[in-house]
Amino acid sequence: MAGHSKWSTIKRKKGALDAKRSKMFSKFSKEITIAVKEGGGHDPDYNSRLRIAIQNAKGVNMPKDNIERAIKRGDQDGASFQAVSFEGYAAHGIAIFIECLTDNNNRTVSSVRSAFNKFNGTLGTNGSLSFLFDRKGVFDFAKPENMDFDEIEMELIDAGAEEIEVEEENVNVICSIEDFGSLSKKLEELKIEVESAELQRIPNDTKTLNLNEAKSVLKLIDVLEDDDDVQNVFHNMEMTDEIIEAME
Repeated sequence: MAGHSKWSTIKRKKGALDAKRSKMFSKFSKEITIAVKEGGGHDPDYNSRLRIAIQNAKGVNMPKDNIERAIKRGDQDGASFQAVSFEGYAAHGIAIFIECLTDNNNRTVSSVRSAFNKFNGTLGTNGSLSFLFDRKGVFDFAKPENMDFDEIEMELIDAGAEEIEVEEENVNVICSIEDFGSLSKKLEELKIEVESAELQRIPNDTKTLNLNEAKSVLKLIDVLEDDDDVQNVFHNMEMTDEIIEAME
């Protein structure tokens, strides 16, 4: 888990600012569209999945017009997307788990396989690496001002928080997938504005690489994350301070 909170925060904030902004918008637009189709309608007050998707979109400064268009598409083409996943190893034995939303599975398979081949990775069969990751709820928000944080921590633990990491002024909370809903409601009750709320695949154990080895793995991850069909890329590489500083 070392480095997870800091790296996740840096990635999200950079994504809202740099050239990957359009990719971030595309990702959350798909999530909103699927949430409308599968989560129970257009009203975020009655559709928790949609409420979280909109919340995440706002966290990367996605314009209101984009959000509204994604909601409208929910009734039109939400069913055209299907969720698919891929598992494999990058160079130096790093496990990679990829989640996609696609309207053309053949295209997605070809693109992912090509990326693994280009960067000396090996694409495996579904289920071959899933045991290396636990699916967890992950919440990210700024440390509240003028509130007793010790009291907040106790409230969150009672609601199901398993780990609470504080990195400077940023708070990262991890819970089981079963407690994702209750923790989301608790944060709303506490009037804490969450910047990101997602289901992530957290590695059971991590593998440490030197900086040059890590850079070669991150090249594959970057290519995968730039693919329009890819929603999330998870890995079990230890994100040391040296690696994070080199990537900032």
